[in-house]
Amino acid sequence: MKKNTKGKDKKKKSIGRVILRIILVILLIAIIGYGIWFAINYFKHKTVTEEYHYDPLSATALGIDPEKLKTVGRINLLVLGESGIGDGYKLTDSIMIVSYNPQTQQASLLSIPRDTYIGKKDRNSATQNYLMSYKMNAAYRNGENIPETVERVSELTGVDIDNYILIDTDAIIKIVDAIGGVTFNVPIDMDYDDGDSQDLHIHLQAGEQLIDGPKAEQLLRFRHNNDGTSYPEEYGDNDLGRMRTQREFIKETLKQLVRFENVTKFLDIFSIVFDNIKTDLTMDTAKYYIPYAFKFDMENIVSDFVPGTPELCNGVWIYVANKAETKEVVEALFTDAVPTETSTQETTNNTSEQTATQTTNTSSTTNKTSSGLKVELLNGTETTSITEKIKEKLEKEGYQVTKTGQTTSTSNSLIINRTMQSNTEQDKIKNVLSISNLSSSSNNSGVDFTVIIGKDYK
Repeated sequence: MKKNTKGKDKKKKSIGRVILRIILVILLIAIIGYGIWFAINYFKHKTVTEEYHYDPLSATALGIDPEKLKTVGRINLLVLGESGIGDGYKLTDSIMIVSYNPQTQQASLLSIPRDTYIGKKDRNSATQNYLMSYKMNAAYRNGENIPETVERVSELTGVDIDNYILIDTDAIIKIVDAIGGVTFNVPIDMDYDDGDSQDLHIHLQAGEQLIDGPKAEQLLRFRHNNDGTSYPEEYGDNDLGRMRTQREFIKETLKQLVRFENVTKFLDIFSIVFDNIKTDLTMDTAKYYIPYAFKFDMENIVSDFVPGTPELCNGVWIYVANKAETKEVVEALFTDAVPTETSTQETTNNTSEQTATQTTNTSSTTNKTSSGLKVELLNGTETTSITEKIKEKLEKEGYQVTKTGQTTSTSNSLIINRTMQSNTEQDKIKNVLSISNLSSSSNNSGVDFTVIIGKDYK
């Protein structure tokens, strides 16, 4: 009996070995088969990427047909930043159109002031209740009426919105913490408290620093200080300043997000995002943009806001958009042939030869020689004598300093291109003054450049 048992055990082991070999062979064939399929498709993508610039590895991994990637066009997303103000009521602290064209590798951000008036009635005769109900962020209605917000934004800007993304401030805090914080230059000292309705306390000092999650919420929600002061006028006060800070912080976050050490955390960050957003954008649509996004240069992000003016109507502050100027801004940011430098964008100066050529072509009708360029000089330091010294330096180089004055205490010096001057002119005035920070604005105030002297000026 024992011999028979041993014989059966040997037979079972032999059968087990055969089954294991079969499984291993099947797995080996599957791996080889997948490897061959992956290689074939990878090289298919490699041949396509010579003309269509995207990452072939991610495209292959996602199983995307190369022919379909050729037809991927611009996508316009409405991004709504949601925050609570107590008793379960939520509002949109930020309203922004984010647009990406993978074929031209351009991305645009357009901020929309939340107080923008979108009613049909004459604002001067409308009741307070009507005015309050027809501000842009009122269309949101605590997150229950997003389609109407999409419709209102499209009517205001003329941009066809493809999808929306609603993101809670909690998501921003978690994302920023997940990537170890974001190094950012806080434009001014921020000191604000609202412990009653929002449990919001903002205390940040001006200057470059590491912004963690909680600080990011403070930075993005700041409008004005406890004493009523806000961002300096040339930066954009209250809501305009907040929108500009939001755009600049988003750009810096994206730049730092794609660093290698953060790419390794992609799955965690991806999970945080989708656990804290509400969207009608499907993964099936989003996946076609991922291979292109891997090749995206963050310096190609351009941004602006809907131009207009704040007005006090019947005791209610509203923001009235300038339709003509809004149309110009939209055309500059959202057309497929979007230039990398325009008079209305706030973007980092790209000094490549191709960009310089594009900029020169688009601004040739407005550029002047240096001797004809007008400069506004604003002193953001306590040293009053510095204004005259810099004025002399500029005039020696042929610039006309037509305006001088003091501005809010400023940490960092800045040059603002007011009239779409070319990269050559921008670089020239930057070199004359040894100032590296540059932005652009459509609020020209009759000058070509505004120079803000900060405490860092030497």
